[in-house]
Amino acid sequence: MKKLLVYLKDYKKESILGPLFKLLEASFELLVPLVVTKIIDVGIATGDVHYIVRMVLLMVGLALIGLICSITAQFFAAKAAVGFAAGLKSALFRHIQSLSYSEIDHLGTASLITRMTSDVNQLQSGVNLVLRLFLRSPFIVFGAMVMSFTVDVKAAVVFAIVIPLLAIVVFGIMLITMPLYRKVQEKLDHVLGRVRQNLTGVRVIRAFHKEQDEITRFSDENNALTRMQLMVGRISALTNPVTYVMINVALVLLLWKGAVRIDSGHILQGDMVALVNYMSQILVELIKMANCIVLATKAVACGKRLQSVFDMDS
Repeated sequence: MKKLLVYLKDYKKESILGPLFKLLEASFELLVPLVVTKIIDVGIATGDVHYIVRMVLLMVGLALIGLICSITAQFFAAKAAVGFAAGLKSALFRHIQSLSYSEIDHLGTASLITRMTSDVNQLQSGVNLVLRLFLRSPFIVFGAMVMSFTVDVKAAVVFAIVIPLLAIVVFGIMLITMPLYRKVQEKLDHVLGRVRQNLTGVRVIRAFHKEQDEITRFSDENNALTRMQLMVGRISALTNPVTYVMINVALVLLLWKGAVRIDSGHILQGDMVALVNYMSQILVELIKMANCIVLATKAVACGKRLQSVFDMDS
C-alpha cells in the first residue's frame, strides 16, 4: 500500500494544505462553545444586550472563517485524490500492457477490470476522505476533551473515560472488517468473470442450450457476493448505534455531574452548556471518523489488490 503513495508526490502541496485548512476549521469550531458560554454567563446574566450582540457577531465571524477554510480544504483534497487516481490508473494500465498472456490469465481478465475501475475508485474516495477527516476528527475529539478540562476538571472526567472506550470500539470494528472487504472484492471478481465469460461465449452457450446452467452459476456467485456484503455491512453498521449509546450514556452522566457542580456553585450554567456542546461535537466527529475508517478499510483492501498487480514482473 505504501508503494502506491508515490503517485501523490506531484500533489504534495495539496496533500499538506488540505488537512491544514481542516485543522484551522476545527480550531475555530472548538472556540464556538466558549463564546456561547460568555453569552450566557456574562451577556444574559447581566442583561447586557450590546455584549450579546458583539459575541453573536464574533460567533458568526468564526463560522464564516471556518466555512472558507472548509471549502478550501475540500478543493485541495479533491484535487489531490483525483490526480492520485489518474496517475495510479495510468501506471496500472501501462504495467498490465507489459504482462504476458499467461500472467494476465493467472491474474484473470475480470479481476484486472475490477482493479482498474472499482478498486481505483475506492482508493480515490479513501484518499479524499483521509485528507479531509483523518486529522480533523481526532483533533476535534481530543481538542474537545482538552477544552472541557479548561471549563471544569471534575465534570470533564467523563470525557477522559468515554473517549478511550469509543476508540476501542471503532478500531476493533475496523480490524474485523478489513480482511472481509478483501474477500468481498474477490467475490466481485468472480461475478465479473462469470459475466464476461457469458458475453464472450454467448453463441456457444446458446448452441449447446446451456442458458439455464449459466443462470444458475451466476445466481450462486451473485448470492455469495450478496451474503458477504450483507455480513460486512452489518458489522460496519454496528459502529453508529454503539457510539450513539456510549455518547448518550456519557451525556447523561455529564448532565448529572454538571447539575451537582452547578448546584454547589463550582460552575455556571454557561459552562454546562459548553460541556454539552463539546460532547455533541465528539459524537458528530466520531460518526464521521467511523465512516472514514470504513472507507479507509475498503481503500486499504483495494490498495493491496492493486499492489499485487504491480509486484508481478513480466
